[in-house]
Amino acid sequence: MIRILVSLDAIDVAAELTALERGGAVATFTGLVRADDGVATLELEHYPGATEAALTRLAEAATARWSLAAATIVHRVGPMAPGERIVFVGTCSAHRAAALDACAFLIDRLKTDAPFWKRETVGSETRWVEARATDDDAAARWS
Repeated sequence: MIRILVSLDAIDVAAELTALERGGAVATFTGLVRADDGVATLELEHYPGATEAALTRLAEAATARWSLAAATIVHRVGPMAPGERIVFVGTCSAHRAAALDACAFLIDRLKTDAPFWKRETVGSETRWVEARATDDDAAARWS
């Protein structure tokens, strides 16, 4: 089972986790909006349809590579405040190593492969967030 959701709504981690539990091992990652450098708000934009398709391709690749029973990616868009959940990634497999590796793969790759654009507000200044070389390095380890 693959579940992909891009939404303005808050992420219900408990519900997502319950839906993943199919026996075996479950691994999850929940990302929160950081307040780095005094960020007051973070706003994510995306290209509807293309974003979901990119996330689905990633989940399909992880499911095939690690024989997953389930993979979930839930990503927020719109304005968010520091501390709010921005992303949930979960995997379920017969064995913990596969679930953990697949979860790491998904979070590393979605940072570079999914079409999201981030804009942050610090004080009275609003700026686009540039891609980070560290994200490229993390994604490259799965090639």
